Amino acid sequence: MNIAAKPPLTIRLCGPRGFCAGVDRAIQIVVLALKSYGAPVYVRHEIVHNRYVVEGLEAKGAVFVEELDEIPAEHRAQPVVFSAHGVPKSVPEDAASRNLFYLDATCPLVSKVHKQAMRHNRLGRHVVLIGHAGHPEVIGTMGQLPEGSVSLIETIEDADSYQPDDPDNLGYVTQTTLSVDDTAGVITRLHERFPNLTAPAADSICYATTNRQEVVKQAAPGCDLFIIVGAPNSSNSKRLVEVALRAGAKKSILVQRAAELDWDEIGAISTLGLSAGASAPEVIVNEIIEAFRARFDARVELAETVQENEHFLVNRELRNIELTTADMAFVNG
Repeated sequence: MNIAAKPPLTIRLCGPRGFCAGVDRAIQIVVLALKSYGAPVYVRHEIVHNRYVVEGLEAKGAVFVEELDEIPAEHRAQPVVFSAHGVPKSVPEDAASRNLFYLDATCPLVSKVHKQAMRHNRLGRHVVLIGHAGHPEVIGTMGQLPEGSVSLIETIEDADSYQPDDPDNLGYVTQTTLSVDDTAGVITRLHERFPNLTAPAADSICYATTNRQEVVKQAAPGCDLFIIVGAPNSSNSKRLVEVALRAGAKKSILVQRAAELDWDEIGAISTLGLSAGASAPEVIVNEIIEAFRARFDARVELAETVQENEHFLVNRELRNIELTTADMAFVNG
């Protein structure tokens, strides 16, 4: 098919999109650990919620395990990395009991939520955590405090039915990757029922989640289709799909790779919105764009709201190791 025969397509490419500073830091920690200590480097759970990233790190020598007891005795001198989502306090305690050397890749913004929850608890408040049951970040946050110290609220309906032992002595925190709008509804309902509910010292929802949602809201009106690049187990990516639909996109889908695109279902479109969740690498965004260019006379417009300049330092043990562009090319291109 020649260029003239291709139907025109405008791609509204969102910025910011893709990796946030916390995800970038976590991946760098694994890459630098491999450079410093050699393979294997063990990683407890997915370092971030993206299969492409996990497979790329496996190709470099990372070994992903679900629990620490899977690490062979002969490799216990090798580092084990904890994922960006954070872990319960019991995990580093378990690592110490096994004489394992661990590197904590918990996102600093998730660590901030942990500290806020512990502060509520220290001041005698029962902690209300707004989040999704079973998400690793929620498990990690709840695991910072003694059992029974935290109540999980997922929806407005949960907020309506929640019956605390002491309604006047509550403090809340939120999962960092939730939809700003959805969280606001739950918080409002909790405040209506419990006027003395204490907010955290700072907003729990991270800047990257907010930024990616805001630019999707701006770009979505008039889009025939809005594609979010991300994994089905990525909370922030799934929220972006919902945000695009609410903001006016006719259709929105979550895609991990270009190979998943159903061209018959996509059909004839003239305006495409494109963004990526905080765990999705830029190489896949480029892959999606090239897939559309093969079928459309595509013109890319940047829809940008803010520029992100945040950078989180890696662990002290790794700061003297050089990180090159080539080291990160598998995700950055």
